[in-house]
Amino acid sequence: MPSLNPYLSFKDNAREAVEYYRSVFGGELQISTFADFPGMADASEDALVMHAQLTSPEGFVLMAADTPDRMPYEPPAGIAVSVSGEDESKLQGYWDALAAGGTVTMPYDTPPWGGKFGMLTDRFGIDWMVSLNAPQQ
Repeated sequence: MPSLNPYLSFKDNAREAVEYYRSVFGGELQISTFADFPGMADASEDALVMHAQLTSPEGFVLMAADTPDRMPYEPPAGIAVSVSGEDESKLQGYWDALAAGGTVTMPYDTPPWGGKFGMLTDRFGIDWMVSLNAPQQ
């Protein structure tokens, strides 16, 4: 079955970011560096992340990589990673962890449609939306 997963690009701090996301979501983190695939980047960038994959206990899959100097890097814009569900305490924990050191653009509160919803930019410049689904009537 196909899957759709966020793949985040960073400039020299992908390892720090994915280790942070592992602290937020838990799970198994696999990291490959450019040194693992010779010739993919300049030797000075061998320690950078060529590919990282975090698989959380809930089944989230988040992937990331550093952008080598030979490629243009643009900070993410016009897209957000969305986390939603019914587990209020887990979602509150995700919100609190992602907001730490970041910028809240819409507080995590009750929107007109019910449940809870908030938006933020984390300390790595990634936009997130966290949504506690409203109870079904």
